[in-house]
Amino acid sequence: MARRRRKQSLPTEPVTIDITALSHDGRGIGRIEGKTVFVDSALPGETVNFVYTQKRGKFDEGRTVAVLKASADRVSPRCAQAGLCGGCSLQHMEPAAQIHMKQGVLLEQLQHFGELQPEEILQPLTGPEYGYRRKARLGVKYVAKKEAVLVGFREKRNSFLAQIDQCHVLAGEVGLRFPELKQLVMSLQARTAIPQIEVAKGDDAVAIIVRHLEPLGEQDQAALLAFCEQYDLQLYLQPGGNDSVHKVWPAGEPRLRYHLPRFNLEMKFHPSDFTQVNQEINQNMIDRALAYMDVQPGERILDLFCGLGNFTLPLATKAAQVVGVEGDEAMVMRGRENAEHNGLQNVEFYGADLTKPFDDQPWGQSGFDKILIDPPRSGALEIVSKMTVFKPKRIVYVSCNPATLARDAGELKKQGYRLLKAGVMDMFPHTTHVESIAVFEPE
Repeated sequence: MARRRRKQSLPTEPVTIDITALSHDGRGIGRIEGKTVFVDSALPGETVNFVYTQKRGKFDEGRTVAVLKASADRVSPRCAQAGLCGGCSLQHMEPAAQIHMKQGVLLEQLQHFGELQPEEILQPLTGPEYGYRRKARLGVKYVAKKEAVLVGFREKRNSFLAQIDQCHVLAGEVGLRFPELKQLVMSLQARTAIPQIEVAKGDDAVAIIVRHLEPLGEQDQAALLAFCEQYDLQLYLQPGGNDSVHKVWPAGEPRLRYHLPRFNLEMKFHPSDFTQVNQEINQNMIDRALAYMDVQPGERILDLFCGLGNFTLPLATKAAQVVGVEGDEAMVMRGRENAEHNGLQNVEFYGADLTKPFDDQPWGQSGFDKILIDPPRSGALEIVSKMTVFKPKRIVYVSCNPATLARDAGELKKQGYRLLKAGVMDMFPHTTHVESIAVFEPE
C-alpha cells in the first residue's frame, strides 16, 4: 500500500523580506538565509511581511500579508480578491509598469533562447484595463457544509475556487452577474453536477455554456431557460466533451459575432471557438499586423494557425490570394463560412496538423510572397524550420508565448532571416500573459 503523503508543516509567523526582482509569473523574488523565495503580491524594491505557502528543495513560496515599504509602482487593486484569485496576478502593479515588465520579458527571452534582439523595439499596444475580457471558463462548486455555491476562477496555485461576487476584468454583462449565477446554480436539483460555466461575448450578444455531469431534469432546464431569457443570454448545454455543446435558446438565432469595421467584415463564431478575448486590442493587433505585412496587389499570402480567419479575411481584402491553414477542422469550417458570409472568393482554408511535416499538403509545395504565423503556446518550430520551401520576403509572427517565439526566431535566423522589429500587445492587462508581434525579412 502506498504511503499517504504527509501534509507539509509550514511556519505560521510572518517573515520580513526585501524584494529585489520580479519573476515572469509576476511574483516578487527575495532571499531568506540565501534561499530564494517567490512571494505573491510583492514588487521589486519593496519590503514585505509574508507567510510561507510552500517549502521546496531549491526555493520557497509565500504570500504577502503586509507591505512595510511600498514600491512607487504599487497601486490599490480594484478587486478585493486580487491577492487570492488566479484570474489576475498584477492588479497591485501600475499598468505602465506591467507593460514595461512584459516588454522586458520579451526582450530577455529573445536574447536567452534566440540569441538576438530586434533592430526596432515597437511601442506597446495598449487598451482598456478593465471590462475587456469577453471569454472565460468559470469553475462552479456546490459546498454542502455551507449550503452555498461558488462561481469564479481558481485561487493562485491551488484548485480551490476564489470567493468573488464581481470580476472587474470581465465584460460587464458577465462580470457583474456572479451573485445571480450562484443563485441560479443553487436553485438547480443538479447543483452538485455543474462543474463549469463558460461565458462568451460577441458585439451584440452573450452566451453561456453550462457543463453538466448528469442529465438535467425538466425543472432545471426550465430554470436555466428562464435565467437566460431574463438576462438576454444565449443558452448552450454541454453534457459531454466539446463536441457535445449544443444550443438550447433562442432557437434559430444567429451565432455570436464580432465586427472588424475597418475591413467591413463580420465574423461569426460559436461560443466554444477560440477567439481573442480583448476586442479592442484584437482590432488594433490586426491593423498592426497588416501594416507590417504591407500587402501589395497581386501578392499571395499564407496565414498559418489561422483559426476562424481573424487575420485571413482582413488579408484577403488586400491580397490577390490568401491561404489559411488550421489544425482544428471545426475552425476550418468556420473560416470557410465567414469567407462566404463576407463575399470573399480569393481565400482558401485547409485543415492540417502544423506540428508535423507538410510536404504532401497542396499548400506546402509552392512559394508565398509573405507569411503570417499565429501559433498556440507551443510555437511553430516545424513550420519555421522549413521557410526555404516558401521563400517569403516577409514574415509577421504573432505570439502568445515569448519563449517559443524566441526559440522560433532563433531558427528563422538560421534560415537566413533577420528580426526587424518586435514588441508587446497588452491582450490581458493585470496578468503576466505576454502577447507579442515580430517581423522578419531575409538577410
